[in-house]
Amino acid sequence: MKNKELIKELSDRLGWTADEVSETISAFGSLIGSRLVDSDVVCLDGLGQFEARKKGERISVNPANGKRYLVPPKLVPIFKPDATVKTQLKELGNNG
Repeated sequence: MKNKELIKELSDRLGWTADEVSETISAFGSLIGSRLVDSDVVCLDGLGQFEARKKGERISVNPANGKRYLVPPKLVPIFKPDATVKTQLKELGNNG
């Protein structure tokens, strides 16, 4: 589902205008991003949780020239789906 489709679906379900839904989605994304920057975990019932994890320093090799280089540590966003979502996806996988 693309962003325009999501906005249309939510505006139909909620009875809001597309601009209101777009602003809400933008604010929601901004809020999650700022919470992750602050090292908070964002839990959404029925969906899952978002968190930032530190990925350690590592050595990588450029396959084109074989040179090795050091990749510094960084924070990466992680999403862990809720058990309900996992169950639904598992059922879809078993039926298909």
